[in-house]
Amino acid sequence: MNEALLRSLTPSVLGILVRRGADFAAAEDALQEALVEAVRVWPADMPREPKGWLITVAWRRYLDAARSDTARRRREDLVEEEPAPGPAPGVDDTLQLYFLCAHPALTPSSAVALTLRAVGGLTTRQIAQAYLVPEATMAQRISRAKRTVSGVRFDQPGDVSTVLRVLYLVFNEGYSGDVDLAAEAIRLTRQLAASIDHPEVAGLLALMLLHHARRSARTGPDGSLVPLAEQDRGRWDTVMIAEGVAILQAALARDRLGEFQAQAAIAALHADAPTAGETDWVQIVEWYDELVRLTDSPVVRLNRAVAVGEADGPRAGLAALAALDDALPRHTAVAAYLHERDGDLKTAARLYAEAARKASNLAERDHLTRRAARLTQLRRTG
Repeated sequence: MNEALLRSLTPSVLGILVRRGADFAAAEDALQEALVEAVRVWPADMPREPKGWLITVAWRRYLDAARSDTARRRREDLVEEEPAPGPAPGVDDTLQLYFLCAHPALTPSSAVALTLRAVGGLTTRQIAQAYLVPEATMAQRISRAKRTVSGVRFDQPGDVSTVLRVLYLVFNEGYSGDVDLAAEAIRLTRQLAASIDHPEVAGLLALMLLHHARRSARTGPDGSLVPLAEQDRGRWDTVMIAEGVAILQAALARDRLGEFQAQAAIAALHADAPTAGETDWVQIVEWYDELVRLTDSPVVRLNRAVAVGEADGPRAGLAALAALDDALPRHTAVAAYLHERDGDLKTAARLYAEAARKASNLAERDHLTRRAARLTQLRRTG
């Protein structure tokens, strides 16, 4: 079974169902039933037109549900609209669907969660981790969003800022390695940048390109994580970096600073440094100050503490860290790193081990465990 094919077809098929008159929640349910049927049938009998097959089966599932839930006259109208089997139009509806899901009836946070689940293909657990909330809380939020838009006509697209946030979260999940969505997020952001003259769209595209340019250097041959300071910069994609920097400079020149432009500026400073030791940490701290002003995000403050530790010394970084909630994800790992920089190997080893137990994925857990073991060994031999 080609799960990647199913994942790639899902947004377009869902968009077609919505445009044909299905309300969003019912269309998603019908499509999920069609995907289950595809998993069962396709291994033995792969259709020649997979997309057309999914549209036909999903539409029939939707009609079956509509016959039970809507008035007879409306049911008959929908039956007449049933699409014929065969090749489906080769139109990419994904970006349009992102805008439709950012519906004015939803709060921005609910719109983001619903789109990530329905269109981005992320699990409820992944979305909850991105929002720093329990999985059960996120499940309830998504359910409420579905109820809110149930029966609503998706003819009022949402705002750009909500769509940008969705695209960034999808990119981050793809970049983490859990789901390969990073390239798709870049593709959609390129489409958006080509159709909308907006400095934050350009800022997000620049940020994605600058991060993606380092992707091949982020893991070792055995799949282990390689921290930024230890990466082989010769493996970075210099063409992609140059494109990202050029897009960022054009956006900054418009003097309408937003959070994605500020994040991209930080990424550009990392990309511009020939070696980790030549990184301009003072300027990076200044950009983090701008980000704090723009977002007041605890995650931004956490990253700023690392930058302060590099610019002004680890004790300054620990002082900045002390002002933050220690329940923040990665807080313990950051504390371990700053204590290691400060020469307190015993505390650092303990904190690395504690951070490993809290890690949300295997690669991060292994990396932190190795850090703890290395410092423990250094203490024994040193």
